[in-house]
Amino acid sequence: MSQQVSDNDFCERAKRVLPAGGFGNFDPGVFITRAKGSYVWDQNGNKYIDYLIGSGPMLIGHGHPEVIEVVERQIHQGMTYFANNPQGLELAEEIGNAIACADQVRFVSTGGEADMYAMRLARAFTGRDKILKFEGGFHGMSGEALMSLAPKRLENFPQAVPDSAGIPESVRDNMVIAPYNDIEFARQIIAEYGDQLACVIVEPLQRIIPPVPGFLEALREETKKYGIVLIFDEIVTGYRLAYGGGQEAYGVVPDLCTLGKIIGGGFPLAAIAGSTDIMAHFDKARVGEEGFTTQIGTLSGNPVASVAGLKTLEILKRPGTYEAIIQKGETLMAAITENLNRVGVEHQIVGEPCLFDVIFSDNRIRDYRGILSGNSDLQKSYNASMRKCGVLKADAKMYISTTLSDEDIDQTISAIKYAADHL
Repeated sequence: MSQQVSDNDFCERAKRVLPAGGFGNFDPGVFITRAKGSYVWDQNGNKYIDYLIGSGPMLIGHGHPEVIEVVERQIHQGMTYFANNPQGLELAEEIGNAIACADQVRFVSTGGEADMYAMRLARAFTGRDKILKFEGGFHGMSGEALMSLAPKRLENFPQAVPDSAGIPESVRDNMVIAPYNDIEFARQIIAEYGDQLACVIVEPLQRIIPPVPGFLEALREETKKYGIVLIFDEIVTGYRLAYGGGQEAYGVVPDLCTLGKIIGGGFPLAAIAGSTDIMAHFDKARVGEEGFTTQIGTLSGNPVASVAGLKTLEILKRPGTYEAIIQKGETLMAAITENLNRVGVEHQIVGEPCLFDVIFSDNRIRDYRGILSGNSDLQKSYNASMRKCGVLKADAKMYISTTLSDEDIDQTISAIKYAADHL
């Protein structure tokens, strides 16, 4: 019989060897010991319906038998080679078939790497230095990405605010910040900095905030006008909003995109994908020494991650998959609205059916500052009640997976009722 370990034992051990007692991701007081389908279990055996899904990768659930089968087969053939392999090539071809902007693909291991290389590639292609990003947009952990990600001090636009120590002033000097979903401001700021901007990088769905009609279209129009590279960060939205990602869902095609999470099927894998003329800067024979963008990664195109990703994409392509995800999400969104209206709590459901959450605010949520208007105390109470009822979610996100059963949805609705009654 295995000895049960208390939360405090785990936490004390973690504090000795891990800064702040964790990996820097989710609540460090939670230790997940196993997962299967739509469920995870913590160190004390508590079972949760999983709406965190590894922060997004496990769209088809944990331990899908078809994914396990191909991974086990590949492990016996080799776990990594630091060389081209047929599995990675096949995955690149499938990405090219699905993603509108993806003439060519280059693999890396993490979404943060992909975003960093995409911005660097845009600089190499244009010969310009400045980058426009949107306040509250998450693009990994590079110095550029950590400008105005979650600023506590709200500066006037386009001033960038660093969100981390250790970033040189020179990085801030090359960043331009705009509010998400403000079409006129975006047009004005691109016109002002047009000949200096290498790229505009944007999440087509910024965290959980959808684009207002015309916003992404305006970015596409203005970037083309000034020869600026438009980058869609589709680490989260790729293969989630639709099989063709945000580009398909919103009908706007960028010059480059970044992909991650789902394409690795639960293993570390991400990619930069884009037009041949821009991606050529990864090819020294085509662009020469001066234009060459160096990119090397020990696990880039790892065959185990590639087969897991390929099988995941195959499963997602099956008829009815996305319709089922939307139906489940819409059911839960309606339940949240019904129950919070019942108890008279001001709120909004923000997001798309595949990825959303409730924000406790009566302001219309269009951007990062709108999110800040939410009542954080109510949010914490709501999330704590959901967890108490066996529902695991991020602080401000609910990821829908394909493996959620009718019973899971019913239990989640019961948790929503309980959470509403205890606000």
